[in-house]
Amino acid sequence: MAATRTLVRVRNDRVLAGVVGGIAARFGWNATLLRVVYVLVSALSAAFPGILVYLILWLLIPEEGAA
Repeated sequence: MAATRTLVRVRNDRVLAGVVGGIAARFGWNATLLRVVYVLVSALSAAFPGILVYLILWLLIPEEGAA
């Protein structure tokens, strides 16, 4: 049985807090492409909702290696 990946904020592929890198690692997606898509969607939605979602995820997703 393969080990399941958990959603954590990564340390080695972070730009700000590791939120988008952690999401990309969890689902096996390209982190850079996901960051570009996230920024574009945020910018097209007047930026505030995207920033707010990022901050909430920063608080809710545990950091990699944290107990």
